[in-house]
Amino acid sequence: MDTRQSLHNAREKPENRRQALPGTLTEGVEFMAKTNADIEHWDVENEEFWEQEGKRVASRNLWISIPSLLMGFAIWLMWGMITTQMSNLGFPFTTEQLFQLTAVAGLAGATLRIPASFMIKIAGGRNTIFLTTSLLMIPALGTGIALMNPDTPFFVFQALALLSGIGGGNFACSMSNISSFYPKSKQGYGLGMNAGLGNFGVTTMQVVIPLVMTVGLFGALAGDPLELQKASGTLIGRIDAGTETWIQNAAFIWLVFLIPLAFASWFGMNNLKVVTPNPGHPLSAFGKILGLYGVGLLTSIAGVWALTVLNMWVALPMTIILTVVLLRLIPGDIKPNIKNQFAIFSNKHTWSMTVLYILTFGSFIGFSAALPLSISVIFGNMMEVAADGTVTRVVNPDAPSALTWAWIGPFVGALIRPVGGWISDKMGGSIVTQIISVVMVVASVATGYVMMLAYNSTDPNSYFAVFMILFIIMFAASGIGNGSTFRSIGVIFDQQQKGPVLGWTSAIAAYGAFIAPRVMGQEIQAGTPEVAMYGFAVFYAVCLVVNWWFYLRKNAYIKNP
Repeated sequence: MDTRQSLHNAREKPENRRQALPGTLTEGVEFMAKTNADIEHWDVENEEFWEQEGKRVASRNLWISIPSLLMGFAIWLMWGMITTQMSNLGFPFTTEQLFQLTAVAGLAGATLRIPASFMIKIAGGRNTIFLTTSLLMIPALGTGIALMNPDTPFFVFQALALLSGIGGGNFACSMSNISSFYPKSKQGYGLGMNAGLGNFGVTTMQVVIPLVMTVGLFGALAGDPLELQKASGTLIGRIDAGTETWIQNAAFIWLVFLIPLAFASWFGMNNLKVVTPNPGHPLSAFGKILGLYGVGLLTSIAGVWALTVLNMWVALPMTIILTVVLLRLIPGDIKPNIKNQFAIFSNKHTWSMTVLYILTFGSFIGFSAALPLSISVIFGNMMEVAADGTVTRVVNPDAPSALTWAWIGPFVGALIRPVGGWISDKMGGSIVTQIISVVMVVASVATGYVMMLAYNSTDPNSYFAVFMILFIIMFAASGIGNGSTFRSIGVIFDQQQKGPVLGWTSAIAAYGAFIAPRVMGQEIQAGTPEVAMYGFAVFYAVCLVVNWWFYLRKNAYIKNP
């Protein structure tokens, strides 16, 4: 009996099947095809199956999912760094317009999370992650080309920022997919690794972009460099005005990772038939995914337009409602899934946890998007008093560079997230949420006050250290709160509602990536940056009350989940 026959006999049941290692090129092709075929049998709650087959398959899918999600976060939030350097390079856009690009990407990313929540169920995990990862190449390539020419029209950058929102939307389908591969006892590990390491895409982007802009990595393919009109900086030092800068590399660099990741997701990931009974032909699945994202992009465009004629606090709810309504009208497989999703809206805890998730993840992602340009604008200029007593704003020649410092806050927030979950397991999620809410109230008021002093100072640099420390405190608090609210959702909701609630709360909280840059940009432009932070402090105080009323008072609905 040959080796293959022996292996066949040892694998009588589907759940015990293992692939023999390929020995020839032909066998290698067949091996990859089998490895990536739809998985019919999947029972990870069976400990024997998990140890023999499930763990290996789940780990492979997880370790392809993590870098794919990391790329999504990097491309979604790259505008915070790109716009900072656009300002230094003299692109002909106002501060408000530059903040708007960051905000448009934030709005699209949040809106696209709503349809992305349904992709795995109707299209399959491998199909979805492959296509959504591949789609990121469009904003990466397009933005690189647009940045090669300072005369590129503003609407082109708006369109590319909108498409960058695909990276934000990918979070919902990525988390839904990984959740299906792990048993209940391992959900914390699988989702924590996927979300926690995926969040490092923010830090990765803020470190990589300043470095790659200093070198002509792609030669003639990336076009000619531009000259800095204002001094800038990187992790390795300050760059003077007149230095050649390849700002286009800030977008092109992600293609280096996206191309191999697309291949890895196609040849290394799986569709689970127990989750997606009928994914159909891959082309059919791709059509469903594009249709869902098409709805999200359409409503994102409507949201951007609504913002020009309506107040932000009216336009955003309209965008959310329009997205849900249009999804509800789509015929076919998605219709019953949307209907099931609607069941969470009758649960009051859906709304309380949505508010609390905005407090935590909304703050993390919002400040990540807004901090780089805030540093550039607030500390890049200073007050100068003339001999006659006239006060004017002039360029600060020794301003700290956002490209050097902005990565620290998101790094701390992402790094400390697992600690928040661990502490919450010991103390209870809501008590941890209450403590970080108090910290957020105090720190945001203090930060607003320091921003006001720096903005109106003849020596803003003297306030920069305190400014950064306060922001790092807020990032740390929001990171710990990410862990505590995640735990609370796991305790409050049953298995049927947990997934939809995670998708919904993550979508709404992601609007922080739009709200923070928009609000901070408007107030900085008006000369009152402190107002934005005081407004956030008021919201955090409301969160204190909501968390106490629902989960900490004497007769709370659920005590300290």
